[in-house]
Amino acid sequence: MREVVLLVASAPPFLKVSDRIEANQWPIVSTDALPTVAIVGRPNVGKSALFNRLVGDRLAIVEPTPGVTRDRLYGVAQWNGREFALVDTGGIETGKVDDVTESIREQAQMAIDEADLIVFVVDAKSGLTPQDTDVAGLLRSHRDRVLLVANKVESPKTAASIYEFCTLGFDVPLAVSAIHGLQSGDLLDAVVERLPSPVERAGADDDRIRLAIVGQPNVGKSSLVNALLGKRRAVVGDAPGTTRDATDTDVEAEGRRYTLIDTAGIRRHERRGPAVEHYSALRAVAAIGRSDVAIVVIDAVTGATAQDQRIAGLAIEEGKGLVLLINKIDLVSGTEFDREAASEILRGQFAFAPYARILYASALTKKGTSKIWATAAAVSDERRKHVQTAKLNLVVRDAFRARPPAPFRGRALKIYYATQSDVAPPTFVFFVNDGRLIHFSYERYLENSLRGAFGFEGTPLRLVFRPRVQQDSTKADDLISSGRDG
Repeated sequence: MREVVLLVASAPPFLKVSDRIEANQWPIVSTDALPTVAIVGRPNVGKSALFNRLVGDRLAIVEPTPGVTRDRLYGVAQWNGREFALVDTGGIETGKVDDVTESIREQAQMAIDEADLIVFVVDAKSGLTPQDTDVAGLLRSHRDRVLLVANKVESPKTAASIYEFCTLGFDVPLAVSAIHGLQSGDLLDAVVERLPSPVERAGADDDRIRLAIVGQPNVGKSSLVNALLGKRRAVVGDAPGTTRDATDTDVEAEGRRYTLIDTAGIRRHERRGPAVEHYSALRAVAAIGRSDVAIVVIDAVTGATAQDQRIAGLAIEEGKGLVLLINKIDLVSGTEFDREAASEILRGQFAFAPYARILYASALTKKGTSKIWATAAAVSDERRKHVQTAKLNLVVRDAFRARPPAPFRGRALKIYYATQSDVAPPTFVFFVNDGRLIHFSYERYLENSLRGAFGFEGTPLRLVFRPRVQQDSTKADDLISSGRDG
């Protein structure tokens, strides 16, 4: 007999599993109680490539295009028994004054202010530029915390040119090549040597709730993150695609610990756009994989679309808690806006996830955003709920009595007993005579029975139908399907 595993209420997949960059293998970044190292510099000097080299993974997007990194991106690096948080920042452009570049400068300045050590990266191949001098001026007041690094040193000619950067006032730069890994060990030695005394990481993160803020471009994800945090943690711009990397922020709210993961917008045809948009979308998909609860942000003006359904379906496939957040209600609020009617429409559009929580908010005015914390905590708790085996079998027995399954090809399904084998998401194993006799409609009926008895609001369930092993046949038979109480 083969084992049958069903993920309850699954929606049509958004991306193939092979396209998710092994989402569950992406590290969960927690930077609590770690010394912090910020990587700063003008655009296109290789900061993200250096970040990836030191962290040992491709967390940051790397492309030969200035301004690819816009938000602060956090990672954890280890070297010689020391562990530290690494922060990749957007390129500092001192000559421009548009909103996005101003926001990037603000993000970089926040990273500089928070860092225990600042790695100032310059491009040895391009040589000293006026922008390097401008960035050096911003860092001069932090001279004792600055380590100057000349990147792209891949030939004797560029190695000889690094001394011109001494005019910046930060000693002789350390020559490295982030792409090829040259001198990366020496750089890590220098970083560890200049870090403050080791600080032990504070406790385990088992109680931390990780929230992935996902959705299509320009629905207000980053604005929502900023509203929740009460500060400009993410860069916000009117143009779609302002956020490109998935960025993590640790925060405490209402007595619980959270990690907010702000992601890039997931387009319907992201493969048709520039490569950077494609990889940004994959980072967003990976962020769902390492979250506990996915908050799907939907534009109240345009309403839910097929792409919103696909994103929600992806969260379900990954077994994550699901919250549908209707943003920008300040643009539609009024006597003509009926939340009950809107919720009914949403329930129809997301019929594959009738358990999803629905919230209404405005990131701009912060109306309704305070409810997000409690809702996310409740969904996370439901996702980790465990049911006693005795109570579970009573519910399944009553459900079986009320509606026995129809025979299939002359054979009747028998359910011997059930148990909960896992949480996050809740997983239930039903020992049966033949899992192939389970029809989808009856599997849905069992799911609804479990939800009616135990809740599980906001979280998908996994049902596993396993044939009972032969030695169990000698025990009391058909405790559920026969109607005996056992």
